[in-house]
Amino acid sequence: MYNIQTLNNIAPEGLKVFKPEKYNISTDCKDPDGIMVRSKPIHDMEFGKNLKIIARTGAGVNNIPIERCTKEGICVVNAPGGNANAVKEFTIAAMIMLMRNGYEAMTWVKNLPDEDTKYGSKTVENGKEAFRGPEIMGRQITILGVGNVGSRMAKACHDLGMKVIGYDPYLSHARVEELRSYLSFVPTLEEALTGADIVTVHVPLNEETKDMINKDTIEIMNDGVYLINYARGGIVNNADLCAALESGKIKGYATDFPTPEQMKHEHVFCTPHLASGTPEAEINCAVMGARQTVEYIENGNIINSVNLPDVSFARADGDRITVIHENKIGMLGLMTEKVVSLGLNIENLVNKSKAGIAYTILDFNGETPKELADAISAIDGVIRVRVIK
Repeated sequence: MYNIQTLNNIAPEGLKVFKPEKYNISTDCKDPDGIMVRSKPIHDMEFGKNLKIIARTGAGVNNIPIERCTKEGICVVNAPGGNANAVKEFTIAAMIMLMRNGYEAMTWVKNLPDEDTKYGSKTVENGKEAFRGPEIMGRQITILGVGNVGSRMAKACHDLGMKVIGYDPYLSHARVEELRSYLSFVPTLEEALTGADIVTVHVPLNEETKDMINKDTIEIMNDGVYLINYARGGIVNNADLCAALESGKIKGYATDFPTPEQMKHEHVFCTPHLASGTPEAEINCAVMGARQTVEYIENGNIINSVNLPDVSFARADGDRITVIHENKIGMLGLMTEKVVSLGLNIENLVNKSKAGIAYTILDFNGETPKELADAISAIDGVIRVRVIK
């Protein structure tokens, strides 16, 4: 039996993926084979030697110690795209509410005396003028990051009659060509921000994107630009944003990750990390995470990993040995030497690497002796070896 620990409430539809005859599901097991987690921070959590995989049932993995997991030979996967539609819908709604002053208008109406709330009253008719905002049709929106969410945003904004500019240096040429029917790609961040009426960010938070929106990049945008951030808070420099709001350079800011300073500002539309939190998204992400966990535990196949290369193919009839190791010259030769020395034959071999870490799968048509796994484990640079029967 395999043990799966859940650190948050995981949608039941996802937990049903784990067959009860093979898996125990618990919130407090001491040494699980797998962990399912949503947003709970686990940087200070100690991992048992039996832990093979952590599945983040969402896209962001800032709550997981990725580097430590890699050193300990733990595969970390996420669920890219599982909540993309939810985020897209909420971002569109936030953009319209921000530009049309929806929250301010609603708050004003709710605080009116009863006699002044009737349709056609002089108070309403005179007061509403303060909340008029522009339409989005015909506006230029710049989308930074045209992945699962950004591409959906691009299509929706195009259908709403907007001029859509996209910037994403990591998209493949083939994917760029697929998306060209409803947005125009530009090669530099400066070109993307030039002339932007609205800027929305849909990139992960990392060393490259931290403070991506700052004093210098804000200056490139149109005066009175609207900025939307439903990706991660650290992508926008807080001090530079607040200064731009005060000067009027940024007309309004919508975000799911407000700071105390931002929450006090009248032109900030802020929500409590709500964009991805729909029942549908939670189910999608839970099912994806569970399927990936089962596939890795039972077959060693890696799908949507953030720290190891994706490798997935059908097994042979016998044992499968998986090896997480440093991506060094000669590693495969050393492994195959160990196989040959024991008189064994490899049926299939696949090796892939990612950011200095490699993953090798060795398939056999029969059982393998314990000595083989021990011999491979002893190779300098090998992090973890698993034998899957």
